[in-house]
Amino acid sequence: MAELYLVRHAQASFGTDDYDRLTELGHRQARWLGEYFAERGMEFDRVLTGTLRRHRETLQGIAEACRATPAAEIDGGLDEYSAEALVAAYAREKDVGYAPGHADRREHFRLLREVLYAWADGTLDADGHLRFADFVSGARRALESARRPGAARVLVVSSGGPISSLLGTLLGAAPRKMIDLNLQARNSGVSELRFNEKVVHLVSFNNVPHLDRPGRGEAITYS
Repeated sequence: MAELYLVRHAQASFGTDDYDRLTELGHRQARWLGEYFAERGMEFDRVLTGTLRRHRETLQGIAEACRATPAAEIDGGLDEYSAEALVAAYAREKDVGYAPGHADRREHFRLLREVLYAWADGTLDADGHLRFADFVSGARRALESARRPGAARVLVVSSGGPISSLLGTLLGAAPRKMIDLNLQARNSGVSELRFNEKVVHLVSFNNVPHLDRPGRGEAITYS
C-alpha cells in the first residue's frame, strides 16, 4: 500500500497582526521534521499543500533537509477555515466582546471551541465563509487528489482543520469530534495513512518524533 503523511504547519504567529507566517520556532520545527524524514531515507513522489504562507514556509523548511522533495501541487481544499471570520460572526450574534489576536490565549481557545462547535452544528454562518459540510467536502476532495495512482509516498502540508476533517470522516466521527481533533493538533505534527485504490487506513495521528528528543520539549506547541 502507498503511504500518505499529513503534516500540520509549524508554529505560526498567533497574537500578531499576521498569523499566516511561521515564527522562528516554527521554522526550526519544519527543518527538524525535514531532518527526521531525511534520516530515515524517506523520499516523496508527490507533495500537496494549501495556498497559505504558513503551509509554504513549512514545506520550505522540510525541503531544506529532505532535499529530494518535489515541487508542491496546490489545492485550496487544504486551506484552513477563517477563525477570525467565524469568531467575529459569533461575537456579533451573541453580543460577545472580542478583539481578534489580542485576547488572553486561554480565553481565545475557550471561545474558539464554542464558535467551532456552533459552525460544525450548522447553527453559525459567516458571510462569505464556507459552511462546515462544504469545508469538509473540500478537504475530502483534496485527499482523493492525493490518492491518485502512481505515487508510493505522498506528503501533504496543511492545517489542523482540513487534517481533522479528513481523519474524522475516515473514522466516522461526528462533526464536534472533528473539532476536538482539530484543537489537539500539534504544530508540525504528522499523521500517517496507508492507501490503495480501494481503501484508506489511519496508521497514526499527531506524532512529533522530531520534537520528542532531549532539549526540544519546549518546542512542542499547539498554536
